[in-house]
Amino acid sequence: MNAFGAQGELDRVPGSAVWRCGELVLKPVADRARAVWLADVLSRIEVPDLRIARPVRATDGRWIIGGWAACRFLEGQREYRHDETMLAALKLAQATADLPRPDFLSRRQGHHALADRLAWGEADVPVEESKGGRWFEVLVVARRPVRLPDQVVPGDLFGAVLFDGPAPPGIVDFEPYYRPAEWGAAVAAVDAVSWGGADLEFLRRWSHLPEWSQLLLRALLFRLAANSLDPRATVSALDGLRTAAAWVSELL
Repeated sequence: MNAFGAQGELDRVPGSAVWRCGELVLKPVADRARAVWLADVLSRIEVPDLRIARPVRATDGRWIIGGWAACRFLEGQREYRHDETMLAALKLAQATADLPRPDFLSRRQGHHALADRLAWGEADVPVEESKGGRWFEVLVVARRPVRLPDQVVPGDLFGAVLFDGPAPPGIVDFEPYYRPAEWGAAVAAVDAVSWGGADLEFLRRWSHLPEWSQLLLRALLFRLAANSLDPRATVSALDGLRTAAAWVSELL
């Protein structure tokens, strides 16, 4: 991708649609509005004790060229360092606290956007019982009002944090939502239990966060609804969510 000044051989990152070229990482863009917003945010926020994969502009100043965006390569790999991921979510939420609500959030479609609205009682559509809907219907009755302010919050950090020994965690991406600050950490916690081997004591360790049980519940409802609505959802994903559902229930 000469437009971004990339030099060297193109190497595909295993298990993804992302390519590395020297010190740059090239990503296909599915949602232009999100990609431009995220590039602008990640290019200028400063987060203590976090490394940020800074976006790179093309030679003509644009963030996107031919359906591709670029950022700096960060050393590291994905590891199950759950408490550090939780701290990263909270630090990133603090750094995005004053950002206005992105316009594209109200237009966002897809099963994750709908699942988010279902979890917060802002939509009402059927959820398939065999793919998570049964647990959703059982748990949704425990939902109570959450009296915390909404803000831009990272909602999908479980697979977007890289670790490189003792270096600070590296943020390579995040999916923005407009929810309470600690909700992003709650999603990371549910993901850690569902697919990362975390346990009930891990959830209890973060119970000092405000309205923790209700935010965990909404994070779990979000994942259950998304699994139910996703045509590619797998049995193994639901197995992990069943474990998370049982343990979150212990905290309600």
